[in-house]
Amino acid sequence: MTSALGSAPTGRDDRVSSPGRPARPTPARAHRRRWARAGGTGWLYVLPALVMYAVFVLRPLALTVQYSFYDWNGIGVARWTGLDNYLTVFTDSDLLKIISNAIILIVFFSFIPVALGLLVASMVRRVTTGTFGTVVRTVLFLPQVIPLVAAGIAWSWLLSSNGLINQTLRAVGLGGVARAWLGDFGTALPAVGVIGAWVLLGLCTILLVTGMSKIDPALYEAARLDGAGPVREFLAVTLPSLRQEIGVCLTVTIIAALASFDIVYISTSGGPGLQTTVPGLEIYRLAFSQRQVGLASALAVVLMVLVLVCVLPIQRLTRGEKP
Repeated sequence: MTSALGSAPTGRDDRVSSPGRPARPTPARAHRRRWARAGGTGWLYVLPALVMYAVFVLRPLALTVQYSFYDWNGIGVARWTGLDNYLTVFTDSDLLKIISNAIILIVFFSFIPVALGLLVASMVRRVTTGTFGTVVRTVLFLPQVIPLVAAGIAWSWLLSSNGLINQTLRAVGLGGVARAWLGDFGTALPAVGVIGAWVLLGLCTILLVTGMSKIDPALYEAARLDGAGPVREFLAVTLPSLRQEIGVCLTVTIIAALASFDIVYISTSGGPGLQTTVPGLEIYRLAFSQRQVGLASALAVVLMVLVLVCVLPIQRLTRGEKP
């Protein structure tokens, strides 16, 4: 009887209700657990952002590359031209000058703000504390929060023929130096660069001050015990410790220089001649004024490649990787 009862079917699943043994997960539940462990849940959270990025960044980028191989006015039928638009970009003297203007602006938009930012950040770290330090940081960062259009208008007034800068030069007996800084062929591009340097100096300074605040004070004490002065202390302790912050500053400012548009459009509109015309402004003109969408797209692709060529080595160097 016992044998018969023990071998009789019970009508229940031993995987679910066997006493003393946890229930086995079903295949569907096990699959969900593996998917969650693999990070699937995280992908669900970022999926809306990925969709927006694909629609508003990746798709326009792909269309830009596609249009760069066509001769198209934006309305009619597009005609395949292959690499002709790229050939024009690299052989047209005006377009080459426009690209060179952007490269020159890197000196003003990037190298000068980063160098001055290191100097100002070192002084701010040493002499400003408490409320006064907060006020100084706010004043330094103020140009960054001012709209670029407003900054361009304000500096256009300052650098005009009868602007405050020329009036000051005349007042101190340097009237011979005064000129229309944004309208002179020799000074227009440097003047635009000065505006960009002023805008980006605050950002670089705040980033570098923040980085300096994370440096271990014991490193400075050890340097002083070894007899290091302020300059040696800066070169041996501060500068190496700010590698990543400097990399961020260079990356942001180089991109700002190569992709500049607002300041140039407001202050000079690319003049006089092509002295201050930059790729961003020329892309706008080619696409919307001259209806050369294919050539504008090719110039945009070249600009994107130029940004990557300038930025990627900086990213690798500041992360300690071999270039």
